[in-house]
Amino acid sequence: MLETPDETSALQALLDASHSRATGHLRSIIDDDRTLTAEQLAALLTGMKVLSVATVTASGEPRISALDGHFLHGTWTFGTSGTSAKARHLERRPAVSVAHIDGEELALFTHGYAELLEPGPRRDAVDAHWTAHYGSSPFSWGDDIRMYRLRMTWAVAYAFKRDELLRARGVTT
Repeated sequence: MLETPDETSALQALLDASHSRATGHLRSIIDDDRTLTAEQLAALLTGMKVLSVATVTASGEPRISALDGHFLHGTWTFGTSGTSAKARHLERRPAVSVAHIDGEELALFTHGYAELLEPGPRRDAVDAHWTAHYGSSPFSWGDDIRMYRLRMTWAVAYAFKRDELLRARGVTT
């Protein structure tokens, strides 16, 4: 968990606001017994997670692909080649939906904007984390690697059997 208290508080506020304005249908599925707190999410989402990242084409057609993601400082970071269709979509239309679904046990559904990480301390910190995980910097994987940080505007977290999941994964927050 790399989240600061301010990041955890901001994520919790977003989770609460998103859940409160969700449709009745969604709230009937993700009820109070199936929600996760920001602290629980940060503890559960360590290491690499497979993300489904949805963008749209210039003509408004949806596109989804799987990307490696790391949950850092209360949000997702992910990358792709600058030559990919995904990078072109993100450059022109940065609005995205991002989901991590771990079977029926755990899910985090989000909407927001992909922010390209420019050179500097924030990108350096993300690069250091990814490098420690993979053993090499993602920027060494190609000539035009782009790393993004998701600026979430909506997020709901789900755990089908929350208490069992938290116990099984050793999360006590």
